[in-house]
Amino acid sequence: MAARANWKGFLKVGEVTCPVALYTAASTSDRIAFHTLNRETGNRVRRRYVDSQTGKPVEHDDQVKGFEVSSGEYVVLEPDEVAATVPESDKTLSVDAFIACDDIDDVYFDKPYYLAPTDKAAQEAFGLIREGMRAKKVAALARTVLFRRERTVLIRPHGPGLIATTLNFDYEVRSSAEAFSGLPKTKIADEMLDLAKHIISTKRGEFDPTKFEDRYEAALADLVKAKIEGRKITPRKPRAPAKVTDLMEALRQSAGMGAGSSKAAPGQKSSGAKKKPSPRKAPARKSGGAERRKAS
Repeated sequence: MAARANWKGFLKVGEVTCPVALYTAASTSDRIAFHTLNRETGNRVRRRYVDSQTGKPVEHDDQVKGFEVSSGEYVVLEPDEVAATVPESDKTLSVDAFIACDDIDDVYFDKPYYLAPTDKAAQEAFGLIREGMRAKKVAALARTVLFRRERTVLIRPHGPGLIATTLNFDYEVRSSAEAFSGLPKTKIADEMLDLAKHIISTKRGEFDPTKFEDRYEAALADLVKAKIEGRKITPRKPRAPAKVTDLMEALRQSAGMGAGSSKAAPGQKSSGAKKKPSPRKAPARKSGGAERRKAS
């Protein structure tokens, strides 16, 4: 079954124009969905708007949008007034500029779409734009009206096609300053940093989305199957709380260099023969915090 386009229009770069279509790249439609039921009758419960004061149902034609200006006071907006604010669309993804692919912080990324030509006649112009961008290692910033709003879109080469990602507006992206305001400036000891680097190097891998399982979705599917088959549902036992450990010891354990290990820490030489430790009071544990890098 052919994919259904969410939007059709034109991709315009300078004087080069080709008809294109946007297709959903990420969707939640395959997730398990539930309906709300009346426990007594087993019938579905339907949502209905009622007046907050009188409790009486409000029919669709009597519903209008309102903006609250003060407590309990609203500015009423009629449907035709709201419709008049929707920007006019010429169905054109007009490229304003090309930027380096890593110039934009992905915190601005909203939703991805596949961008493809709509017919064979458009494939040559489409391929020219795609391969030109790939050769120069750039992405395109374009604007168009999508779903009643003017949106900025980041366009990047992706295999034989393009990926068009809608971008969040600046006012929608919250500053990281407040979230990171309580993080102290800490000095990390060289030994701790060496151990952290060693752990990271042993855990290096490649991104493979097929290896990541949605455990919640899988558990829901098992639950539904068990209910259908009439099997007994066994409640899951709560996890034991994690132990609070010394950071340095935790790093050594992660690197396979825990107490009793003969391995030398990264950057250190093994002493060979073991020395008998002289009896002395154990040193006080040092507290440490992993340094977090601020988002740009």
